[in-house]
Amino acid sequence: MNTKQNAMVSIIIPYYNSMEFIGDCLNSVLSQSYTNLEIIIINDSSDSENTGYIETLLEDKRIVYLKNESKKGVAYSRNKGLDSATGEFVFFLDSEDILVEQAIDILVANINEAPAIAGNTKRLLKPTDLEGPAQPEIILTMKDSNKIFSNGSILNVLIRSSFIKEHSIRFYEGTEGSTDISGVIQFILYVKSLPSLNIRTYFQRVRNDPISNPSLVQRSIQERTRDFTTVYMEMNKQYGKSEVVKEYLDGLLLRFYRREVINIFQDKKHLDEFFALLSTVMKMLNPAALASQPTHIKREIKQLRSGNKEKFIRGFKFHVEARDFKNAIKGFTRLKRYIYNKFFLRFPMKENYIIFESFLGKNYSDSPRNIYEYIIENKMDYQCIWVFNDKNRKIPGNAKIVKRFSLAYYYYFAVSKYWINNMRQPLHLVKREGNVFLETWHGTPLKKLVFDMKDVYSANPRYKRDFYMQSRAWDYLLSPNRYSSEIFRSAFKFDNEMLEYGYPRNDILYSPQKEEIITRVKRNIGIPDNKKVVLYAPTWRDDDYYEPGKYKFQLQLDLHKMKEILGEDYVVALRMHYFIADDINVEGLDGFAFNLSKYDDIAELYLISDILITDYSSVFFDYANLERPILFFTYDLDKYRDQLRGFYLDFENEGPGPLLRTSDEVINAIAKIDEVKKEYATKYDAFYERFCSWHDGKSTEKVVRKVFTEK
Repeated sequence: MNTKQNAMVSIIIPYYNSMEFIGDCLNSVLSQSYTNLEIIIINDSSDSENTGYIETLLEDKRIVYLKNESKKGVAYSRNKGLDSATGEFVFFLDSEDILVEQAIDILVANINEAPAIAGNTKRLLKPTDLEGPAQPEIILTMKDSNKIFSNGSILNVLIRSSFIKEHSIRFYEGTEGSTDISGVIQFILYVKSLPSLNIRTYFQRVRNDPISNPSLVQRSIQERTRDFTTVYMEMNKQYGKSEVVKEYLDGLLLRFYRREVINIFQDKKHLDEFFALLSTVMKMLNPAALASQPTHIKREIKQLRSGNKEKFIRGFKFHVEARDFKNAIKGFTRLKRYIYNKFFLRFPMKENYIIFESFLGKNYSDSPRNIYEYIIENKMDYQCIWVFNDKNRKIPGNAKIVKRFSLAYYYYFAVSKYWINNMRQPLHLVKREGNVFLETWHGTPLKKLVFDMKDVYSANPRYKRDFYMQSRAWDYLLSPNRYSSEIFRSAFKFDNEMLEYGYPRNDILYSPQKEEIITRVKRNIGIPDNKKVVLYAPTWRDDDYYEPGKYKFQLQLDLHKMKEILGEDYVVALRMHYFIADDINVEGLDGFAFNLSKYDDIAELYLISDILITDYSSVFFDYANLERPILFFTYDLDKYRDQLRGFYLDFENEGPGPLLRTSDEVINAIAKIDEVKKEYATKYDAFYERFCSWHDGKSTEKVVRKVFTEK
């Protein structure tokens, strides 16, 4: 852009405890192609850590830094910013959001004589959203003001300061949220239409941690409803005599009600409060605004306006039932969930039923398997149910086999008292009163987990919220070592009982029958007795996926070269992470490379292996119980450590083996493995003591005794 930069633009940024975002936000402002800026940051009494951080970012002379002595809210902070602004234009920016590099340039160039101009906003769910396709040619259209402000937000609008002063624009300070509405009313009153750009100028971040650090719009439905209705009523009192404002406010109210009504009244504890509140609000609604609404909405609002709670509740229940049934008949998957919620959850709970699942129904493996086999071997009086993707799966004992997400699956989850899983359960499963949920988990964490991660690079931006909701159902969580216990408490926000017995799945590594197991497993796989085994078990990469829930992996280890140099003495067993979608190609490697990604029990693969190669997978914590050599093939260490996940452990200094960057280095390390063992012996001993010392071959027995026999 070649915009003349004579006019100063004041960018007003309220800041409250958002240090994880403000750096990106401020960088996007400081790197604007339009440089005649006044950047007003108002620190709304953030805590000392957040205040200290923001104050390290104030080097640019264009920054004006203001502090509130106590927390006053975003409206107060914006008003304070307006009092300090000296620019010809004003632009409001939230501290977690990001400007496109030429945003201000483009807005100033196209505002012409209008009092304001609106840019195009894109939701920022994950970092890759910032890349996006190339911008189209700029098209400017005139839009009705009520459409531009239909979401009640003043963000991404460049406003003339003269318009703000002429109409005394101020933000209502009586609530935390919904205060933008008060700032846009003057546009609804005095401006019929405004120019609007088609190209992206603003990224509005959806915070990936709405549990510990929610934005205003991610707070509870109760808080948001109280704020919205308060602002609606206040604006009605001040401006409700204006027909255009009344129409605008009523439109906001009806959209809010239709979007949130089911969430508002799902919580019976707050039913009386919100019935009374919405009754008051709906009495202010112009009845003419209901003309275009569906019949059931008209009926509910009529009951709210009349204050008839009993009729409203009956109508609301019918509304919910009708919605649920309408959704249910859209497909068999939805119908099964409907039957589960409406019927199966009403069946009596069966006190001696246990339902098991491992790795999303893909395997008969891991700690759930050990617990199940202990129960059947000791003839304990329980009916066991196993969940698999394959209904015809055969396992020892007399367990009932059910297909994942079948009707039988939902029935047994509804009636079984005990749930045992090593993964997160689906969100739509309902934990009933009396259920006991044993979460065994599936590894010692090296990589940052959930609430210890700053950004989520995987395909699901709701990861933290979903994880929090799922983990509230866990009564017990297994831990393999003290290190893991501390991380699980923090990363999972887990406050229930931690069972610090080690992982049952590792009992086999201490079995007196180890040699017999090794012989049997090698024979079943087809590995010659005279060959040593290298197990390659890498993890997945959070940013490497085809689509949500479907991940990929590009094999970096040169297996053909390994076969050429090591094939006389070794074979390679490949064990990919369960998230990885690809089938690994071992064509031309017959008799050397065995793709065992679908092999049920990785512990058996540990036993037959003489060397483990991994990267950032937690498998090496378990493998270390065997006190055998571990090699780390970390070809992308810098990216993985610094960009994707980060490590809890000082991996480079504390890892019990060398970090290798190329296939040649891996091959060379295997060729001189005795030297590697000697070099890392001291580190290995310290590592074993810290991470493996709880394991004694009796973890399963301790877990079963605690969960099933201690009353």
